[in-house]
Order: sequence, then C-alpha cells, then structure tokens
Amino acid sequence: MVTLENRADGAAILRSPQPLQAYAPCVGEYLIRWAQQAPDRPFLLERGERGHWQGVTYAEALNRAQSAATWLLEAGLSSERPIAILSENSVEHGLLGLAAMHVGIPIVPISPAYALMSKDFGKLKSIFKLVHPGLVFVADAARYGPALAAIADLHDARLVTGSRSQPVADAIPFAALLEAANTQTVASAFADVGPETIAKILFTSGSTDEPKGVINTQRMLCSNQQAMEQVWPFLRETPPVIVDWLPWNHTFGGNHNFNIILRHGGTLYIDAGRPLPGLFDHSVANLRDIAPTIYFNVPRGYDMLIAAMRADRQLRETFFSRLQMIFYAAAALPQNLWEALEALALETLGRKVPMVSSWGLTETAPAVTNCHWQAERSGVIGIPL
Repeated sequence: MVTLENRADGAAILRSPQPLQAYAPCVGEYLIRWAQQAPDRPFLLERGERGHWQGVTYAEALNRAQSAATWLLEAGLSSERPIAILSENSVEHGLLGLAAMHVGIPIVPISPAYALMSKDFGKLKSIFKLVHPGLVFVADAARYGPALAAIADLHDARLVTGSRSQPVADAIPFAALLEAANTQTVASAFADVGPETIAKILFTSGSTDEPKGVINTQRMLCSNQQAMEQVWPFLRETPPVIVDWLPWNHTFGGNHNFNIILRHGGTLYIDAGRPLPGLFDHSVANLRDIAPTIYFNVPRGYDMLIAAMRADRQLRETFFSRLQMIFYAAAALPQNLWEALEALALETLGRKVPMVSSWGLTETAPAVTNCHWQAERSGVIGIPL
C-alpha cells in the first residue's frame, strides 16, 4: 500500500503510509545489545588457514572493538582523520569498522580492485586526494605493496596490517590494537555518538566518472534497518544466518547485509568466493557447509549457483534446508533464472521459497524500495520503505 501525490511539475511521489517506528541512535547500540543478550552466539566467521570456520562471538566482538577503539582514540583518529580500509571482507576488517564507528570515527572502505587490478591506481589516488585518513588498513602488506607505494605521497597516515601479513617496517600489526581497553574512555566517546555522527564514507562505483564520496550517517544506517524490519518481521523471530561474499565497500554488502546481521543478532559467514570461474568453487564449498536463512546475491551468482545445485544434491538440500528468503539485487534477475530457482525449491522442499528484490543507492544507505511480498515474476523492485 502506498499513497500517491501527483505534483504540478509532473513528478509522482509515492510514500508508505506505515510510520517509521523508533530506532537506535547508532549501530554501536546493536553490538552492545547482542553482547549482553547472546554473548556466545557466533557473529563474524571466516575460513582459517586450515579451512575451519573461525571468528568472534558477540561478546568477543564488543571486547575487541572496545580495545581497538581505545587504541584509535589514543592515536588521534577523529572525524577529520578517518580510517581508510583497502582490503576485502574479513573478521579484522569488520572489527576495525565496528571499533571506529563505536567512538565516532568514520571508516572509508575502498574497493580492493582500485589497489589490486589498476595499472595507474588513478581511482585510488583520487580518493586519497579527497579524504585525509589518519590510518590505512591492509590485510596483506605485500599484496597491497604497489598500491601503498603509489599513494605514499598523498597521505601521512599510520599503516595497520592484518594478522596474516608479513611484518613491515613502520607498520602496526592489527593485534597491537587489541592489547588493552580503556572502557571509561570508550564509553565517554560512545556517549557522544548520535544519529548525525558520520559512520562511513562510501564511494560510488566510478563507472561513469571518478568515484564520489558519499557521507553515511548513523541515522541513515539505523533508520534503514528499522524500515526493513517492519516489512520483514520474520527477522525478529529467527536470527538471520548468511553466507555472503558481497563487498563491504559497496552499500549492498556493507550496509544492507552486514547491518541486517548486526541489527538482528545473526551470524555472518564471510564467503571468500565470487561468481567468477575458479572463485565460485569457494562459495559452493561454503554453501555445502552452512545452510543460510536468507541468501543474497547478484544475478550472475544465481546463474552459477543454479548450475551447481543441479549437479550436486547435497548442495541443493543444504542450501534450501532452512532458507526463508532469496534476495537478488544490483541487476535484473532473468526470468529463466527465477523459474529455475522456483523449480529447484519445489523439487527439494515441495514448496517455493519467497524471492524478492529491492532498489537502493549509496546515498540512501541503502534501500529505497523493497518488495516484501511474493511477486509473480522477476524484476519487481517493490514500493517505498
């Protein structure tokens, strides 16, 4: 249901008549809540060196975020000196972001492609000319070495490296950020974080021009999650579990999916795979291992997953075993893929699984519209939240 206002200038304004209910002032409230209510529940997990899932519970995430936040405050990080994160999704990436946002320090997640695939590092340089970070985080200093050298003259930030990185002169290992927590200092800084506090600066894709920095406030992140909960009330009943590769430098993975987990006390299994030849095998292995309650992907990912499930009954049975919803976005899902997913669900479960979509923007953190009913065909982006 929506209201329609036809303006004199020809614009049609659609609005939801459902009022937005009260929401948290900042994402740090979510972390504190679940650390108290479900301290031992797994929160962020990734494959370790031997292939086992490892990561942090909610209580561990809060403790480590408080320690890292203590270090960040003592290092002079602030809204004027944010944190640039050049690396892919990881537990350390997630903890650093949570720590920074907990005490009002913005994060700037940057597409790894700008650092790993570019020849001239042009987009990376343009970003560092816009933001003036006080800290740069890379998971692997050797892998990101050429990119770091290319931007060396554009900043004076400290370098923090991930736990799997080889030691580098003048670089600070991530473990050093976790050595001590001053809970009083952190609590004082947290008390000053509110809806208008800048949480992060996300950069647009740069597909038509140079990437543009978009300010995301705590209000944007939290109000968006509240709106989604009101149209997806099942999230209150079952803590979501997702196996997700979508990058946190993008609003789909970094705001929509990550914050759904954080808002509802769910578990996020970080998928190192991608819907690309050779890399998708990682995703298949993860989905054989973990049964998601919601699955998020782009159409290309579903195309590859359908082919894999047709050839692998165990994968198909695990994938559908507790699946509440299939969600696609970033592009239109071809109707033949829609029908193939329906057929696989019917074959495996004897019923269909709801398939929905949404439309969002970097500038809205992220959702604008949401299809919160079972559409009859692909391509329905829903109505305004």
